[in-house]
Amino acid sequence: MNVAIVGATGYGGIQAVNLLKDNNNYQITYLGGYKSSGSKWSDNFPFINIKSDNLIEEISVDNIAEKADIALLCLPNGISSTLTRGLLEKGLKVIDLSADYRYKSLDQWKRVYSSEAAKYKRDDDDLCKEAVYGLPEINQNDISKSRLIACPGCYPTSSLIPLIPFLSQGIIDNEGIIIDAKSGTSGGGREPNQKLLFSECGDGLSAYGLINHRHTSEIEQIAALISGNDIELLFTPHLIPMTRGMHSTIYGRLRDPGLTSSDCRIILENFYRNYSNVRVLPVDIYPSTKWVRNTNEIHISVKVDSRNGRIILLSVIDNLVKGQTGQAIQNLNLLSGLSMNDGLQIVNHYP
Repeated sequence: MNVAIVGATGYGGIQAVNLLKDNNNYQITYLGGYKSSGSKWSDNFPFINIKSDNLIEEISVDNIAEKADIALLCLPNGISSTLTRGLLEKGLKVIDLSADYRYKSLDQWKRVYSSEAAKYKRDDDDLCKEAVYGLPEINQNDISKSRLIACPGCYPTSSLIPLIPFLSQGIIDNEGIIIDAKSGTSGGGREPNQKLLFSECGDGLSAYGLINHRHTSEIEQIAALISGNDIELLFTPHLIPMTRGMHSTIYGRLRDPGLTSSDCRIILENFYRNYSNVRVLPVDIYPSTKWVRNTNEIHISVKVDSRNGRIILLSVIDNLVKGQTGQAIQNLNLLSGLSMNDGLQIVNHYP
């Protein structure tokens, strides 16, 4: 399969090159960039060797379609929508890493991403309805048959995978769910941003986007779909002074307060028994972001507070791999008829 990496010089694009450059199932035949177009890959990233020193090309539908079968769109929100319809019409499949097609309603996307909506005049509600949400742990079959995949955000990935077994079986209440999540600075992208300067975020921990963070509605949309009920939850993200990694602590109330930590661990294990990238930890072992750094794994731990019937779920992912490009490669594998974790057996050399 010939793959185009569009937006190759952002963190998502760099990670995509890293994951695909030695993968015999795929050939990187196009690298696209805006500011970097016309330069060689090796001039930008001499520490990442690829088989041929591809030129980073101008981004256009015709350029991409001429050289690729599938396009990974590693672009900021809003820009993917300017390319997607044209690529689909030329017969390509599209895996979008932005938020452009995560909502089934274009109007909802416009409400949540209002600044991007003002800049990019979209008229592709049909594609929003067609796109498949690219979380392989719940949509594996639909992903394999789709031509347009909307990859989830990193916060939704780290939150939904632990929650899904309990929401889908009605084990926890739909009300009162709280998600407290912390992300490394790479989650903010590669473009200059004052709050991501080392002197601003180093040696500190800070919350941001309270109540109205964009990923809140994304998590609620999928949680409602899984549970069959409307869900409003509380989501608070934090920025921590490390480059990559994400830790989420999720609180809910059990409908059966008699369930134990061991019972809930068995529920998780049974639900994810066929997913090698999901590791359910023993009771009283709590995950560290170091354990999943540079891997496509998610580690989950569960603890029940028997005093009040509450459940605590802990998860860790690498926000640039399972939270972004690794998940995109899982979707790419499914579109190609391969095992979803093919080529993603990455070893973490802890510490």
